[in-house]
Amino acid sequence: MKTSTLIALAAVSALSLAGCTAEEGPAANENTETETAPSASPETTTLSVTTTVLGSVVEQMVACVDDPAYQVEVLMPLGVDPHDYQPSSAQLATIAQSGVVIANGLTLEESLVGPLEELEAEGGVVYRLAEMADPLPFAEDDHAEDEHDSHDDHAEDEHSEENHAEEEGADAHDGHDHGEFDPHFWLDMERVAQATELLGGELQATVGATFEQCGVEVAQSIRDAEAEVIDTLSVIAEEDRVLVTDHEVMGYFAERYNFDIAGVLIEGGSTLAEPSSQELAALISEIEARGLTTLFGNYHVPSDLLDSIAAESGDVQVVPLYLGSIGEPESEFGTYQDMMRANARAMANALGS
Repeated sequence: MKTSTLIALAAVSALSLAGCTAEEGPAANENTETETAPSASPETTTLSVTTTVLGSVVEQMVACVDDPAYQVEVLMPLGVDPHDYQPSSAQLATIAQSGVVIANGLTLEESLVGPLEELEAEGGVVYRLAEMADPLPFAEDDHAEDEHDSHDDHAEDEHSEENHAEEEGADAHDGHDHGEFDPHFWLDMERVAQATELLGGELQATVGATFEQCGVEVAQSIRDAEAEVIDTLSVIAEEDRVLVTDHEVMGYFAERYNFDIAGVLIEGGSTLAEPSSQELAALISEIEARGLTTLFGNYHVPSDLLDSIAAESGDVQVVPLYLGSIGEPESEFGTYQDMMRANARAMANALGS
């Protein structure tokens, strides 16, 4: 199959790719900008949450506590790519005023790294749940190593030179560097359940109320939903549990639910990058060699390049998943648990026998 048109499209698509017993309830601030930070009475404790996924979990905890003294402010609007989120001045004021922030961490929210560090320096509290959830390192690029075994010595020399260059010019790459560990822990529901329990204990120690018990209850709700997810995915045969995704987002999911990642369009865990022509050619070769017929995209960050790969590869479909944000309230993606159940159904429909 000719790949020249796709490789050319990789360069053209840079702009589009730069754009990665408790009740379940809706979460997320649907307004992209707010004129003024929301005011709270002196008796109210506001818990600021960065992402809609974590906002869903924290809102369930606060609903369980059932005390009007606690409220949740979700910073990211529905559908926003966490990698590309830019806070408004009012949202930065909300962070400063709340004094307690629940974040994903591991630089998922790249634009908030500095503001959250400033908050902590001024005595505020930041809980970074990904760092509490036994994070996984990013996977080695085994496919690339297999493809280029004959060039090992040359690659080692280049790697040494690259390391030296990175040490001298690391600042140039800070905007897209997610470090050693993968921030996308929420796609492993057991990790989220464990982090929810830990967060409940931490919040009770910090702000009071019955957060510890409510953390346990919400965690059980997540585990109950995960049992449904596992049952839904059971129709997919082992040999069909193969994923190609738009960016390096499914590592936790693959490990927890026994899937193999054949390749990703954008390496490194962020949507704020673009594939090289060599990476694109290697991915296309892998798709063809394995006879894959399904690629998985991000509903909120559509990729023209992924669509083009599917079209040029013949009988290949792109199935969008909700990966970085929950959906509208009352929709099938309206809570974290709903999102994971709906994603499992979409995957089972695409890959199941």
